[in-house]
Amino acid sequence: MDVKERNKKYNEYVDAKVPKTKNFPTLIYAYLVGGVICMIGQGIQDILLALFPSLTLEDAGAWMLIILIFFASLLTGLGWYDRIGVFAGAGSIVPITGFSNSIASPAIEFKKEGIIFGLCVKMFSIAGPVIVNGVAISVLVGIVYLFL
Repeated sequence: MDVKERNKKYNEYVDAKVPKTKNFPTLIYAYLVGGVICMIGQGIQDILLALFPSLTLEDAGAWMLIILIFFASLLTGLGWYDRIGVFAGAGSIVPITGFSNSIASPAIEFKKEGIIFGLCVKMFSIAGPVIVNGVAISVLVGIVYLFL
């Protein structure tokens, strides 16, 4: 069998098996869910500023992020964040809650392998490259900024 013919048949097979998505509704759901997550974050920050008047805007923002990360991890542990992700797609991945989910999900999935080889090793399997690249690029930008 010719390589081109084999590749063509394989691509036809894959196209037949891949589930079709409705692009427009998926974009709307992602936009709405991502917006709701951001609105919840803004609401948390506003409530913190109202309850604790001595809190600076920067400190309230930090506490808001901590609260969002906590609730995203809790929803991941309960299995609800996956349902949100199926419905919202990238709308649930882009905010910081998606980053929290990407750390909590592998940790929960591999906890049966033990604390060291399961939880600690697999926790950063998805988020690890993001952290490494973020730190490396930040260092490079910092060096460029230092000399300019």
